[in-house]
Amino acid sequence: MKKLTHFTLTSLAAGVAFAALTTTVHAQEEWTMTTTWPDNLDLIKIDQHWVELVNKLAGDELQINFRAGGTLMPGTEVFDATETGSIEAAGDWPGYWAGLNPAFSPLATTTSLFNGVDYLNWIQQWGGRELYEEIYGQFNMVYLPYGITNNESGFMGRTPIESIADLDGKRLRLSGRDQGRVLEELGGSQVTLAGGEVYQAIERGVIDAGEFSTPGVDYNAGFAEVAEYWATPGWHQSASVFGVMINQDAWDALSEDTQETLRIAADATMAWSLAWSERQSTEATQKFIDEGVTINHFSEEDLARIQEVTNEVILRGACEDPDHAKVYQSMVAYLEHYATWRDVSAPYNMSRVMDNLPSLEEIEACL
Repeated sequence: MKKLTHFTLTSLAAGVAFAALTTTVHAQEEWTMTTTWPDNLDLIKIDQHWVELVNKLAGDELQINFRAGGTLMPGTEVFDATETGSIEAAGDWPGYWAGLNPAFSPLATTTSLFNGVDYLNWIQQWGGRELYEEIYGQFNMVYLPYGITNNESGFMGRTPIESIADLDGKRLRLSGRDQGRVLEELGGSQVTLAGGEVYQAIERGVIDAGEFSTPGVDYNAGFAEVAEYWATPGWHQSASVFGVMINQDAWDALSEDTQETLRIAADATMAWSLAWSERQSTEATQKFIDEGVTINHFSEEDLARIQEVTNEVILRGACEDPDHAKVYQSMVAYLEHYATWRDVSAPYNMSRVMDNLPSLEEIEACL
């Protein structure tokens, strides 16, 4: 065997020492994270899914101690706590902060505009991600959108709503700045309540009807126990986005690799959340039907009128605030651009509606 020379051993040792000196070692970061959602609302599962992925993928570099909404502070305080660094991160729905900047409203949801796939496309490929970073960046935060749900259930309550004419004079729980403006134009009155208060408000008749989230979330929140009628579709929130606010200093303390891990986990959670929500909504809709809830569907004429009012509200808001205008400009530009392919591919596109499916029974008979 050939012996290693003194020169070779010395060079090897020097190389190891140099590598040790030039390798940046990042100690494990430990974050405290909470959310706007308490344990009894299913939307917390989106936050939990992201945290579980991060804790698995980040290994020894980052561990997140997640606490349910309301256990550390009221949900209304998580924005300020993250901005100031009292906690490192918090899950949210951007619309809650529209009072600080109206651009948060379309970053959270739209009235009669985007569906879930539109948000996914826009965030990933049409500049949406950069707008979340820009708006939250004004408040010393990095933002990772990591949840998308498709259109919400609609209004549920003990008063039947069969058309937009029935909205006139009604007190309706409705979340969102732009959504409230549309409702007011249609004659209704917006009532602001926390999600956990909607059940009791319907039960006690404080409101004529209310909305909160998707059928899956609403059913598990007990709405079938207190609501007799359901007005659909949920035009007020044609889709919704959720994500995590991260304090800028906490983010900057992470290595670039760990930052990328958090982004990868956010993208994975976003895809999971849309499929999870749609499965939940499908099963819950049948449960609402089985429990005798009457479903009324707004007519095409009513939905066309809602779209007209929505367009007016968007234009009004755009003229009031440049950030609000910037977000909606990007959204509408996406819709116009995407139409080049979407309309050519109809009906086999992302908005496909089918009423002539192959027989499931006949397919199963072949198995």
